[in-house]
Amino acid sequence: MAEGQVTVGRKTYQLPELFMVMATQNPIEQEGTYPLPEAQLDRFLMHLEIDYPDAASELEILKLNRGEALNDSNQEKTQLRVLSQTEIFNARKKVLNIHMASSLETYMVDLIMATRQPEKYDEKLKSWLAFGASPRATIALDRCARARAWLHNRDFVSPEDIQAVLHNVLRHRIILSYQAEAEGITANHLLDHLLSLVAVA
Repeated sequence: MAEGQVTVGRKTYQLPELFMVMATQNPIEQEGTYPLPEAQLDRFLMHLEIDYPDAASELEILKLNRGEALNDSNQEKTQLRVLSQTEIFNARKKVLNIHMASSLETYMVDLIMATRQPEKYDEKLKSWLAFGASPRATIALDRCARARAWLHNRDFVSPEDIQAVLHNVLRHRIILSYQAEAEGITANHLLDHLLSLVAVA
């Protein structure tokens, strides 16, 4: 499959320059489904975990749903501003131009390298990891940390930006050992431990 194309069955479709692929996973309806291979998972920028909403959010969902139903019955549609592709591409450029200190670039690389060479940090990390993160993880961590800084109206990346996106960027890119699974260790536990071991450069 060439870049910018997707094949479904025997038919190949040309994708527009701007596209996004999303996949959902329901933990209680797995029968008849198959997990994606690690190499395919690695191509997803992030793996987000979404839990049940809290009571306040549930109430907002209820009100929003009722409001949408009333608008449909009154044939009134809420007008949302639609971003053009040009605006989105310009935003991407701004994100890539967010300043990141060289010490933070080193910090990101250290975090990734710790997943590949855990024995340099501690025995627990080594025993929990079967395979570390790929170079795609470093690129994703860089992009997501910059995007978070931009969304917070800053022109620089902070260590907190990197730490805030680390779990979402890495949880699908590391492979836990059998020992970790036997101990009930999740990817989130491992990444919490990783953050405690690797100091900001």
